[in-house]
Amino acid sequence: MPRGGGTGNGGVIGRTNVSSFGKCTQTVITSDGCHTTQPGTRLVDTLLVGGGAGGGNQQGGGGGAGGAEIFTSVVVCANRAYPIDIGAGGSNNADGNDTTAFCKTGGKGGSGGTSPVDAGNTVPLGSGGGGSNCGAGGGGGGPQGNNGGPTAGSPGGMAGGGGGVGGVGEPGGTGASCQQDGGPGTDFSPTFPGIPNSGVYAGGGGGASRNCQPQRGLGGPGGGGNGELGAAASAGSAGTSNTGGGGGGGGGPTTSGRSGFNGGSGIVVVKELTKATGVWSMQSQFSAKSQGTWPEPPITYTLNYLVVGGGGGGAANSNGAGGGGGGGYRASGFGPSPLQAPSLPFSALSGTSYPVTIGGGGAGFNGNPEVTGNGTSGCASVFSTITSAGGGGGGGAGAGVAGGSGGGSGQGQPGGGAGNTPPTSPLPPQGNPGGESSPDERGGGGGGAGAAGSTITGGTGVSNNINNSATNYAGGGGGGARNFGPVGPAGPGGAGGAGDGGRGNNGSTGNANTGGGGGGAGRNPGDGNKVGGAGGSGIVIISGPSAVTFAVTPCTNTTGTHPSGAKLATFTVNGTLTVS
Repeated sequence: MPRGGGTGNGGVIGRTNVSSFGKCTQTVITSDGCHTTQPGTRLVDTLLVGGGAGGGNQQGGGGGAGGAEIFTSVVVCANRAYPIDIGAGGSNNADGNDTTAFCKTGGKGGSGGTSPVDAGNTVPLGSGGGGSNCGAGGGGGGPQGNNGGPTAGSPGGMAGGGGGVGGVGEPGGTGASCQQDGGPGTDFSPTFPGIPNSGVYAGGGGGASRNCQPQRGLGGPGGGGNGELGAAASAGSAGTSNTGGGGGGGGGPTTSGRSGFNGGSGIVVVKELTKATGVWSMQSQFSAKSQGTWPEPPITYTLNYLVVGGGGGGAANSNGAGGGGGGGYRASGFGPSPLQAPSLPFSALSGTSYPVTIGGGGAGFNGNPEVTGNGTSGCASVFSTITSAGGGGGGGAGAGVAGGSGGGSGQGQPGGGAGNTPPTSPLPPQGNPGGESSPDERGGGGGGAGAAGSTITGGTGVSNNINNSATNYAGGGGGGARNFGPVGPAGPGGAGGAGDGGRGNNGSTGNANTGGGGGGAGRNPGDGNKVGGAGGSGIVIISGPSAVTFAVTPCTNTTGTHPSGAKLATFTVNGTLTVS
């Protein structure tokens, strides 16, 4: 080759691709402004969610969700400011507004219909609104959403739910379960991990009803607002801000003057991509590495986990109430072998972060004055693809509530709440059912991770040594008992942080960060108020290989090292795990 005949890529013959070195930096944008790309960014993935629509007035249909779509490998210029316009949610009986960024659009949602007879609004991109009354149709949705639900024919009165990006709005009808609900949103967190609202956006608003009807529509998951039952007999709600959720419909009758509820504003998420395909000269590669813009290969690792949901709260009634169920228990690598699931494999860039959610314990029922009621179920704990449900609340005058482990039943009731609800997949199960009450009117014990609850006694939890502590988790709360007549003692809570039942007294509280169920209250007729014990909050513990580094936020959570050399991260509050 003649001198000076080399090519501009250092002598390598072939096409040099335009590549991006954004290091997968992710930005969440919730208000109007500009997003400036990094110096090495050439490609982005972006999620655009439009503003949700307002619900219709006076027996109105639910508002349609804003359109939601992921746009992949959008070509951008490095170090440039791009305008971002976040679509506002629509006010009552009004469409939402478009969200725009990078010359892309997340469409507005369509408003719910307003009585006397008004179909939901149709929109070109997002989801349509629900119909208002007496046979009104649902509004049509576009490619970023779904149709709103129609209403029943005359006499009707139950308005349809607004459409969501994950499904159509439910129709109004005869009062069957889930009718009038807003269509569900979609979980976008697999593409954009750690984004707000657990990654679920664009749920439709629930349809409204009259006072004389049995229900109102609930908002779809993803920020949809609830419809209203009558003139605020059960209040409706607006779509959640920065979710694109539709607003709930205003309650009837058609002359009530009740306004629908506003839709939620939209959101934009930007991920600046790292792609280095094609033919690269050594000079270009060296320059990129020197500037810190050359992509590092992903690291692979396997993590073991312990994820325990919050325990259910104990109940209260006029004799002996059921104990709360233990929080759902899911684990890999440690604990009883029948309950061990496979560990989680990861392949990700160094410095990738994972959100962690710690489920709170459910409140015990406060029976004042002599009011009977179930305990509140606990909340779920979440890490990656693993969700452990909260324990079911104890039963007052009825069966216990289903949950990770079910709550025990109240006096005179035959069955405790079901465990392993929702079912885990793959197996093993995350919990067991609650126990039945006794013939002498003592409450049933809540189920535990290791065994079902029994008459008065909480089901045992299980021991796990992931952090070298051999701690018991997720025991069921004990059943309560009255303290007069030929009645035996109250029940003990199962090993695993559970509270004991009260004999003529309050139930005991489950221990924090164990997922233990709260004890059921016991009292005598004519006594003052007695309170079921609250469930204990959940916990998440992660174990990784010695070669990785863990960092956690906030500082309430901790890191450490197992005697084997494995890295540990312990979460007692919501936070983030970063693996390098």
